[in-house]
Amino acid sequence: MIYLETPKKLRGFIEQAHGIAVNVFRPISRKYDSLEHTYPKELDILAAIIDGVNAGGASRASAAQLAKDAAPAETGGRTKNGGNLATVLAMMELCWGDVGLALTVPRQGLGNAAISAVGTEEQKAKYGAQWISMAITEPGAGSDSAAIRSTARLDGDEWVLNGEKIFVTAGDRSDALVVWASLDPSLGRAAIKSFLVPRNAPGLKLQRLDHKLGIRASDTATFLLEDCRIPRENILGSADIDTSKSFAGAMKTFDNTRPVVAAMACGVARAALERAREILGRAGLLTGDPRTPWVGSHLEAELARLEAEVDVARLLTMKAAWMADNRVPNSTEASMAKAKAGRTVTEVTLRCVELCGSCGYDETELLEKWARDAKILDIFEGTQQIQMLVVARRLLGKTSGELR
Repeated sequence: MIYLETPKKLRGFIEQAHGIAVNVFRPISRKYDSLEHTYPKELDILAAIIDGVNAGGASRASAAQLAKDAAPAETGGRTKNGGNLATVLAMMELCWGDVGLALTVPRQGLGNAAISAVGTEEQKAKYGAQWISMAITEPGAGSDSAAIRSTARLDGDEWVLNGEKIFVTAGDRSDALVVWASLDPSLGRAAIKSFLVPRNAPGLKLQRLDHKLGIRASDTATFLLEDCRIPRENILGSADIDTSKSFAGAMKTFDNTRPVVAAMACGVARAALERAREILGRAGLLTGDPRTPWVGSHLEAELARLEAEVDVARLLTMKAAWMADNRVPNSTEASMAKAKAGRTVTEVTLRCVELCGSCGYDETELLEKWARDAKILDIFEGTQQIQMLVVARRLLGKTSGELR
């Protein structure tokens, strides 16, 4: 049975994450929003603390811990609250502080989650302590990952990769990339595989860093792969092409990472609502009991409605993470959580800016920044529209070719 309250064993850990948000992230949030592409040195100490906690084997949350927990059969049939749930709960707190800074904590990249999901034990041992970014999107392949045109061919004991990758989060700061490329474009989705590409690999070139609307504390890079050579063993998973299985192995990563992005959205939305309540309360505009909004003003009823939307997104996110911890297929729930949370955070942050009037638009207020940060959370790791397609296909039993 699933229980959607915060597990008792994780509460102390969640409080620590909230402490980091309050004492580390919030004080430097505006600073690195203004200093785009400047690495936040303050995060080095935080990364060292996370490494120490993980090495000590305590309850922890990190990209590298996703999908590592035992199945119910290995725990006497009991439900398990493991690394996936711990990660999303911690991410909610960290992104309550600052989502851009949360995305740029060393060794917590989405590529680390990919290695955790489909990497071999040797790959995990070799790259687990490194900072790994994810390189999927291409100029001609945005939301449709199956449209990837980057190629990989085997030349002796090396893979040779060619292509261009855009919107690589933490690309300039990471130690390696997980690059998606096709072994044979004529075979479609089934030929798409993921590869570990060290930043010093010959033929890998950082083309540019992008200037963005939000999450400016996190760098976003474009890479060119021109006859880029990596060792044969750097493929994630099997090199065999099975046209009957599409590219489910590569997509498995998303089942773990989409709830994490949903958690980011929940954290930002909650921060905006709490700040809006503070601003409006200080102005004397909230006079009713928040537990009974139906007897208060329209403003109070609107805040209550937005809080209900955030609660729904949070519970969907926790459910998707819990399912991953217990080895229950969660592709549908992961996409539901991502779609709901992405839509909710954009609505909530913009509405809070609007409700707070001039205070909401002021650059001395974090509400303005959160409204800018929110938009990407509805886009990356699969847009809201793509998530709705995934959900519809699974509920209706349709293939991607049948329902587009």
